[in-house]
Amino acid sequence: MSIQKIGVAGAGTMGNGIAQCFAASGHDVVLFDIAQGSLDRALKTIAGSFDRLIKKGALDETSKQAALARITTTLDLNDFKSCQLVVEAASENFNIKSQLFKDLDALMPAEAILASNTSSISITKLATVTQRADRIIGMHFFNPVPMMALVELIRGLHTSDATFTTIEALSKAIGKTPVQVRNNPGFVVNRLLCPMLNEAIFVLSEGVASAAEIDESMKLGLNHPIGPLALCDLIGLDVVLAIMQVLYEGFKDSKYRPAPLLIEMVEAGLLGRKSGRGFFDYA
Repeated sequence: MSIQKIGVAGAGTMGNGIAQCFAASGHDVVLFDIAQGSLDRALKTIAGSFDRLIKKGALDETSKQAALARITTTLDLNDFKSCQLVVEAASENFNIKSQLFKDLDALMPAEAILASNTSSISITKLATVTQRADRIIGMHFFNPVPMMALVELIRGLHTSDATFTTIEALSKAIGKTPVQVRNNPGFVVNRLLCPMLNEAIFVLSEGVASAAEIDESMKLGLNHPIGPLALCDLIGLDVVLAIMQVLYEGFKDSKYRPAPLLIEMVEAGLLGRKSGRGFFDYA
């Protein structure tokens, strides 16, 4: 299948980054969200990202304007009907994602592929709410999407070879490096990363060191570009908690239990950069 027009469902941090990558590589993009304000912010964010690339000499103004012109925003899911692929980038919540997949399955052409940018939820389980399990796949990008090369391609139990091959080729065409991953809680990166982040929160809650000291230790001792707690703030504490809950429920192993401090901070609305405050203050 030749994919020329791509829908992106969700205009948040991940969604706008995904839309930017597709548009920059010459694809027409339909960007959907339930709120006009989210769409407006997404376009502003994408334009700002292009401007930074121009300052670095990696892009010119003509290319920026051409890419922006390829992005159409909408509040109506029906505008996805002309797309060959829709990438879902909604909140990391099974109920939200599954309802979106049901709606998309009902309106999309039979040959269209539906992909999820989920960071932990089962692709096989998402596929069960549709009538096209062979054309459901995980396409997990990493933040910030325009800069990160990796995309995890997750095959559900019924994902066809044709679907995988099509999405693998598309990933390469937009400059990403795809890695095939078996459907499993947390996949590869988050199964390894999030327990480390969770443990850093335990270390903080036990008073072993301050947030700044924990992050400085990991940066200097392991040459990490960003500390684990600052990374939690960047990802979003709510997202980290959701992934830990998927791991805990999926493996039934206490080593994946979410840190109580993580739960409490999410309950308090301290989600990191997106809320202005997490382990560090961004106000």
